[in-house]
Amino acid sequence: MEALSVPAALELVAGGGAGLSPERRAALGTSLPLLQRDYRFERVWFWGCIQGVRGAYYIAEGLGPDRAAPRSRLYSLNCVDWSLLTPATKEMLALAEQVKGRFQGDPSFEYHLAEINAEAAASVIESGKEPVMKEEARLIATIEQIDRAVGIVPRGAFVKTPLGSVHENRHFEGLSLVEAKKLSSYFHFTDPVNLKNKTLLEKANLDPSTDFLDSLEHDIPRGSWSIQLEKGGTVVVLRSLLWLGLTFYHVPMTKQFGYVYFGTGEKNLDLPFML
Repeated sequence: MEALSVPAALELVAGGGAGLSPERRAALGTSLPLLQRDYRFERVWFWGCIQGVRGAYYIAEGLGPDRAAPRSRLYSLNCVDWSLLTPATKEMLALAEQVKGRFQGDPSFEYHLAEINAEAAASVIESGKEPVMKEEARLIATIEQIDRAVGIVPRGAFVKTPLGSVHENRHFEGLSLVEAKKLSSYFHFTDPVNLKNKTLLEKANLDPSTDFLDSLEHDIPRGSWSIQLEKGGTVVVLRSLLWLGLTFYHVPMTKQFGYVYFGTGEKNLDLPFML
Protein backbone atom coordinates (compact mmCIF):
# COMPACT_ATOMS: atom_id res chain seq x y z
CA MET A 1 0.00 0.00 0.00
CA GLU A 2 1.11 3.57 -0.65
CA ALA A 3 3.16 5.06 2.17
CA LEU A 4 1.08 8.24 2.24
CA SER A 5 -2.21 6.34 2.53
CA VAL A 6 -1.14 3.89 5.27
CA PRO A 7 -3.47 5.22 8.04
CA ALA A 8 -6.59 5.19 5.83
CA ALA A 9 -5.66 1.88 4.17
CA LEU A 10 -5.14 0.12 7.50
CA GLU A 11 -8.69 1.06 8.46
CA LEU A 12 -9.98 -0.60 5.29
CA VAL A 13 -8.20 -3.92 5.97
CA ALA A 14 -8.83 -3.91 9.72
CA GLY A 15 -11.67 -6.42 9.33
CA GLY A 16 -9.11 -9.20 9.46
CA GLY A 17 -8.05 -8.17 12.94
CA ALA A 18 -4.51 -7.08 12.04
CA GLY A 19 -3.08 -3.59 12.28
CA LEU A 20 -0.50 -1.31 13.81
CA SER A 21 -0.41 0.53 17.11
CA PRO A 22 -0.70 4.35 17.06
CA GLU A 23 3.01 4.56 17.90
CA ARG A 24 3.97 2.40 14.91
CA ARG A 25 1.69 4.37 12.58
CA ALA A 26 3.22 7.64 13.72
CA ALA A 27 6.74 6.25 13.25
CA LEU A 28 5.92 5.05 9.73
CA GLY A 29 4.36 8.38 8.84
CA THR A 30 7.68 10.05 9.68
CA SER A 31 10.24 7.50 8.50
CA LEU A 32 8.78 6.42 5.12
CA PRO A 33 8.91 9.91 3.51
CA LEU A 34 12.51 10.21 4.74
CA LEU A 35 13.23 6.79 3.27
CA GLN A 36 11.87 7.91 -0.10
CA ARG A 37 14.03 11.03 0.00
CA ASP A 38 17.25 9.38 1.14
CA TYR A 39 17.12 6.48 -1.34
CA ARG A 40 15.58 8.61 -4.12
CA PHE A 41 12.67 6.28 -4.71
CA GLU A 42 9.83 7.46 -6.89
CA ARG A 43 7.31 5.70 -4.65
CA VAL A 44 7.45 3.85 -1.35
CA TRP A 45 5.02 1.09 -0.42
CA PHE A 46 4.47 -0.24 3.08
CA TRP A 47 4.54 -3.99 2.43
CA GLY A 48 3.52 -5.26 5.86
CA CYS A 49 4.84 -7.04 8.90
CA ILE A 50 6.21 -10.53 9.55
CA GLN A 51 5.76 -11.43 13.19
CA GLY A 52 8.53 -13.38 14.88
CA VAL A 53 8.77 -15.04 18.29
CA ARG A 54 10.87 -12.29 19.86
CA GLY A 55 10.11 -9.39 17.54
CA ALA A 56 8.59 -8.28 14.25
CA TYR A 57 9.99 -7.26 10.88
CA TYR A 58 8.34 -4.24 9.24
CA ILE A 59 8.84 -4.24 5.47
CA ALA A 60 8.85 -1.39 2.95
CA GLU A 61 9.41 -1.45 -0.81
CA GLY A 62 10.92 1.27 -2.97
CA LEU A 63 9.83 1.67 -6.60
CA GLY A 64 11.43 3.36 -9.58
CA PRO A 65 9.87 4.71 -12.80
CA ASP A 66 9.29 1.20 -14.17
CA ARG A 67 6.80 -0.45 -11.79
CA ALA A 68 7.59 -3.95 -13.12
CA ALA A 69 11.31 -3.61 -12.43
CA PRO A 70 12.77 -5.38 -9.38
CA ARG A 71 11.81 -3.48 -6.23
CA SER A 72 14.20 -2.44 -3.47
CA ARG A 73 13.13 -3.94 -0.16
CA LEU A 74 13.96 -2.69 3.31
CA TYR A 75 13.17 -3.95 6.80
CA SER A 76 12.98 -2.35 10.22
CA LEU A 77 12.58 -3.65 13.74
CA ASN A 78 11.13 -0.41 15.10
CA CYS A 79 9.59 1.40 12.07
CA VAL A 80 12.30 4.09 12.36
CA ASP A 81 15.68 2.61 11.37
CA TRP A 82 15.63 0.84 7.99
CA SER A 83 18.10 -1.63 6.48
CA LEU A 84 18.31 -2.46 2.79
CA LEU A 85 17.84 -6.10 1.81
CA THR A 86 19.77 -7.77 -0.99
CA PRO A 87 17.85 -9.20 -3.97
CA ALA A 88 16.60 -12.77 -3.60
CA THR A 89 18.59 -15.52 -5.31
CA LYS A 90 17.59 -19.01 -6.39
CA GLU A 91 19.73 -20.48 -3.61
CA MET A 92 17.93 -18.38 -0.99
CA LEU A 93 14.53 -19.46 -2.29
CA ALA A 94 15.56 -23.14 -2.33
CA LEU A 95 16.93 -23.03 1.22
CA ALA A 96 13.95 -21.08 2.56
CA GLU A 97 11.59 -23.81 1.37
CA GLN A 98 13.40 -26.29 3.62
CA VAL A 99 13.15 -24.12 6.74
CA LYS A 100 9.99 -24.64 8.78
CA GLY A 101 8.60 -22.90 11.82
CA ARG A 102 8.27 -19.34 13.05
CA PHE A 103 10.68 -16.48 12.51
CA GLN A 104 12.68 -15.58 15.62
CA GLY A 105 12.81 -11.82 15.17
CA ASP A 106 16.63 -11.70 15.11
CA PRO A 107 18.21 -11.09 11.66
CA SER A 108 21.48 -12.74 12.72
CA PHE A 109 19.82 -15.95 13.93
CA GLU A 110 21.14 -19.01 12.06
CA TYR A 111 19.11 -22.02 10.92
CA HIS A 112 21.15 -25.20 10.72
CA LEU A 113 19.68 -27.14 7.84
CA ALA A 114 21.12 -30.44 9.06
CA GLU A 115 18.84 -30.22 12.11
CA ILE A 116 15.77 -29.37 10.03
CA ASN A 117 15.99 -31.47 6.87
CA ALA A 118 18.76 -34.07 6.64
CA GLU A 119 18.14 -34.92 2.95
CA ALA A 120 18.23 -31.27 1.86
CA ALA A 121 21.34 -30.68 3.96
CA ALA A 122 23.10 -33.64 2.34
CA SER A 123 22.55 -32.20 -1.15
CA VAL A 124 23.84 -28.81 0.00
CA ILE A 125 26.92 -30.36 1.61
CA GLU A 126 27.72 -32.18 -1.64
CA SER A 127 27.83 -28.83 -3.43
CA GLY A 128 30.53 -27.72 -0.98
CA LYS A 129 28.55 -25.20 1.04
CA GLU A 130 27.75 -25.01 4.72
CA PRO A 131 24.06 -25.87 5.34
CA VAL A 132 23.39 -22.74 7.38
CA MET A 133 20.88 -20.01 6.60
CA LYS A 134 20.62 -16.68 8.36
CA GLU A 135 17.18 -15.35 9.21
CA GLU A 136 17.80 -12.25 7.12
CA ALA A 137 18.21 -14.45 4.03
CA ARG A 138 15.04 -16.32 4.94
CA LEU A 139 13.24 -12.99 5.29
CA ILE A 140 14.38 -11.94 1.80
CA ALA A 141 13.18 -15.24 0.29
CA THR A 142 9.83 -15.17 2.10
CA ILE A 143 9.01 -11.64 0.92
CA GLU A 144 9.87 -12.68 -2.64
CA GLN A 145 7.70 -15.80 -2.42
CA ILE A 146 4.71 -13.84 -1.08
CA ASP A 147 5.05 -11.12 -3.72
CA ARG A 148 5.22 -13.69 -6.51
CA ALA A 149 2.32 -15.78 -5.24
CA VAL A 150 -0.19 -13.26 -3.91
CA GLY A 151 0.96 -9.70 -4.73
CA ILE A 152 -2.01 -8.46 -6.79
CA VAL A 153 -3.40 -5.34 -8.52
CA PRO A 154 -6.73 -4.52 -10.20
CA ARG A 155 -7.05 -4.91 -13.96
CA GLY A 156 -6.22 -1.65 -15.73
CA ALA A 157 -4.32 -0.06 -12.84
CA PHE A 158 -1.04 -0.39 -14.76
CA VAL A 159 -0.26 -0.19 -18.47
CA LYS A 160 2.59 -1.65 -20.47
CA THR A 161 4.26 0.62 -23.00
CA PRO A 162 5.52 -0.56 -26.42
CA LEU A 163 9.07 -0.38 -25.00
CA GLY A 164 8.15 -2.94 -22.32
CA SER A 165 8.16 -0.70 -19.24
CA VAL A 166 5.14 -0.65 -16.91
CA HIS A 167 3.62 2.57 -15.55
CA GLU A 168 0.58 3.57 -13.54
CA ASN A 169 -2.50 4.12 -15.68
CA ARG A 170 -3.53 7.76 -15.20
CA HIS A 171 -6.93 7.00 -16.73
CA PHE A 172 -7.72 4.25 -14.23
CA GLU A 173 -10.74 5.27 -12.16
CA GLY A 174 -11.33 1.99 -10.36
CA LEU A 175 -13.35 -1.13 -11.10
CA SER A 176 -17.13 -1.14 -11.09
CA LEU A 177 -18.77 -2.94 -8.17
CA VAL A 178 -19.81 -5.80 -10.48
CA GLU A 179 -16.31 -6.24 -11.89
CA ALA A 180 -14.68 -5.84 -8.48
CA LYS A 181 -16.42 -9.00 -7.25
CA LYS A 182 -14.79 -11.18 -9.95
CA LEU A 183 -11.42 -12.87 -9.56
CA SER A 184 -10.76 -12.27 -13.26
CA SER A 185 -10.55 -8.52 -12.51
CA TYR A 186 -7.33 -8.93 -10.52
CA PHE A 187 -3.82 -9.73 -11.73
CA HIS A 188 -0.62 -11.02 -10.16
CA PHE A 189 1.84 -8.14 -10.15
CA THR A 190 4.79 -10.27 -11.22
CA ASP A 191 6.15 -11.88 -14.39
CA PRO A 192 3.33 -13.80 -16.13
CA VAL A 193 3.46 -17.59 -16.38
CA ASN A 194 0.03 -18.73 -17.59
CA LEU A 195 -0.23 -15.94 -20.16
CA LYS A 196 2.68 -17.37 -22.14
CA ASN A 197 0.85 -20.71 -22.45
CA LYS A 198 -2.33 -19.25 -23.95
CA THR A 199 -3.17 -19.86 -27.59
CA LEU A 200 -3.47 -17.08 -30.15
CA LEU A 201 -7.25 -17.55 -30.11
CA GLU A 202 -7.33 -17.01 -26.34
CA LYS A 203 -5.14 -13.92 -26.68
CA ALA A 204 -7.33 -12.42 -29.44
CA ASN A 205 -9.65 -10.64 -26.99
CA LEU A 206 -6.88 -9.42 -24.68
CA ASP A 207 -5.57 -5.87 -24.68
CA PRO A 208 -1.75 -6.14 -24.69
CA SER A 209 -1.38 -2.84 -22.83
CA THR A 210 -3.50 -3.88 -19.81
CA ASP A 211 -3.81 -7.71 -20.00
CA PHE A 212 -0.10 -8.47 -19.73
CA LEU A 213 -0.29 -10.25 -16.35
CA ASP A 214 -1.76 -13.51 -15.02
CA SER A 215 -5.33 -13.43 -13.72
CA LEU A 216 -6.32 -14.81 -10.33
CA GLU A 217 -9.12 -16.96 -11.77
CA HIS A 218 -6.63 -19.67 -12.80
CA ASP A 219 -4.79 -19.86 -9.47
CA ILE A 220 -4.07 -23.34 -8.11
CA PRO A 221 -5.60 -24.60 -5.90
CA ARG A 222 -8.98 -23.17 -6.80
CA GLY A 223 -10.63 -21.48 -3.85
CA SER A 224 -7.38 -20.04 -2.50
CA TRP A 225 -8.91 -16.54 -2.46
CA SER A 226 -11.73 -15.15 -0.34
CA ILE A 227 -13.69 -12.15 -1.70
CA GLN A 228 -15.81 -10.10 0.69
CA LEU A 229 -17.62 -6.77 0.71
CA GLU A 230 -16.98 -4.71 3.83
CA LYS A 231 -17.78 -1.25 5.20
CA GLY A 232 -21.39 -1.51 4.04
CA GLY A 233 -20.44 -2.82 0.61
CA THR A 234 -18.14 0.11 -0.20
CA VAL A 235 -14.86 -1.84 -0.03
CA VAL A 236 -13.93 -5.10 -1.76
CA VAL A 237 -11.47 -7.17 0.28
CA LEU A 238 -9.56 -10.19 -1.00
CA ARG A 239 -7.77 -12.46 1.45
CA SER A 240 -5.30 -15.16 0.53
CA LEU A 241 -5.87 -18.56 2.10
CA LEU A 242 -2.48 -19.77 0.82
CA TRP A 243 -0.48 -17.07 2.62
CA LEU A 244 -2.65 -16.30 5.61
CA GLY A 245 -2.37 -12.64 6.52
CA LEU A 246 -2.24 -11.19 3.00
CA THR A 247 -5.14 -8.76 2.52
CA PHE A 248 -5.92 -6.75 -0.61
CA TYR A 249 -8.44 -3.91 -0.66
CA HIS A 250 -10.07 -1.85 -3.41
CA VAL A 251 -12.68 0.87 -3.19
CA PRO A 252 -14.78 0.49 -6.40
CA MET A 253 -14.92 3.50 -8.75
CA THR A 254 -11.86 5.06 -7.09
CA LYS A 255 -8.09 4.71 -7.43
CA GLN A 256 -7.75 3.36 -3.90
CA PHE A 257 -6.23 -0.12 -3.83
CA GLY A 258 -3.34 -1.95 -2.26
CA TYR A 259 -2.29 -4.99 -0.29
CA VAL A 260 -0.60 -5.56 3.01
CA TYR A 261 0.70 -8.61 4.84
CA PHE A 262 0.39 -9.22 8.58
CA GLY A 263 1.38 -12.79 9.39
CA THR A 264 4.06 -15.20 10.51
CA GLY A 265 5.67 -15.71 7.11
CA GLU A 266 4.53 -19.34 6.91
CA LYS A 267 2.78 -20.81 3.91
CA ASN A 268 -0.49 -22.64 4.53
CA LEU A 269 0.50 -26.08 3.23
CA ASP A 270 -2.75 -27.60 4.52
CA LEU A 271 -4.92 -25.55 2.14
CA PRO A 272 -5.63 -28.37 -0.37
CA PHE A 273 -7.06 -30.45 2.48
CA MET A 274 -9.15 -27.55 3.79
CA LEU A 275 -11.03 -26.80 0.55
